[in-house]
Amino acid sequence: MNTSLSITENIQDWLLTIMPASAASITAMALIAVAYLTFFALAGLFLVLMERKVAARFQLRLGPNRVGYYGLLQTLADALKLVSKELTGTVKADKFLYNLAPYFVIITALMGLAVIPFSGSIQAFDINIGIFFLIAISSVGVIGILLAGWGSNNKFAMIGAMRSGVQTISYELSVGLSLLTMILLTGSLQLSEIVAIQKDGWLIVQGHIPALIAFMIYMIAGTAETNRAPFDLVEAESELGAGFHTEYSGMKFAYFFLAEFINMFIIAAIAVTIFFGAWLSPFGITDSLPWLGVFWFLGKTLVIVFLMMWFRWTFPRLRIDQLLTLEWKYLLPLNLMNIVLMALIVWLNLTIQF
Repeated sequence: MNTSLSITENIQDWLLTIMPASAASITAMALIAVAYLTFFALAGLFLVLMERKVAARFQLRLGPNRVGYYGLLQTLADALKLVSKELTGTVKADKFLYNLAPYFVIITALMGLAVIPFSGSIQAFDINIGIFFLIAISSVGVIGILLAGWGSNNKFAMIGAMRSGVQTISYELSVGLSLLTMILLTGSLQLSEIVAIQKDGWLIVQGHIPALIAFMIYMIAGTAETNRAPFDLVEAESELGAGFHTEYSGMKFAYFFLAEFINMFIIAAIAVTIFFGAWLSPFGITDSLPWLGVFWFLGKTLVIVFLMMWFRWTFPRLRIDQLLTLEWKYLLPLNLMNIVLMALIVWLNLTIQF
């Protein structure tokens, strides 16, 4: 593992001037962890507010507008409410698994966030298997949902957890294959290298039609893997109450709720990094002003997040048979054909040169 980028190195170099090397290394990691936890919490609060405002606009209503200016403090008030709520549970629940499940979900979301390149100098870890790591971590997150469903000893929670297992196992294939299509084009799994290749143009342009198809499949499968509508059969309030987290309250419920929005952010951030040049901007603006890269990256990511929210308030929920049919009969074969098409383009050296 190669720790990168300069944010990590700069913090550690500064700490070396005031403490021994071993202490400086541990302190640097602790400071970066605190920074990411802070971002995790603030991003979650902002995305919840954004979801409510977007939903209100689609439904021709105002949304939250009482707590703070234009409702900006509403999600903060909700967070304080969840922190202060009593943690309840069922007598027949498996206490160990029931309490462990929320931490599985929240930790895997944090681990995925750690390898996202926010700019050329802000990335906790730039490992040479970055995309593989993200795919692996996304697969681990479903364990927390399965533990929640099983540990709650509730039939609705169990049905939701089993649906999540089926859905995640199915759609992570399409997520992985769509990203594999772009790996064929770049020849690298390292996110910083993939971004560097895009200095000559976004990959969605360099990769011709297969890159566009890969992006469309990735967005559909990524939305499904985060259990967002119209693929929200895991929760399905009209059928299962609250699904796998029916028996959770207070901060344990908040962990599941927050992780869903952070996972949506991660899916959008990966799309921006792989297809749309991450922090790179037209005309080399972020090369001359590197600090603008963070805002450029976040701006692109929020556009993709908005697209995922648009899905939710446009399409009705699928049935479980429709959900599996979409993946196994349509997306998976299309993905396999798209990989072959991309391989032919790379073999014939037809990538666009700028």
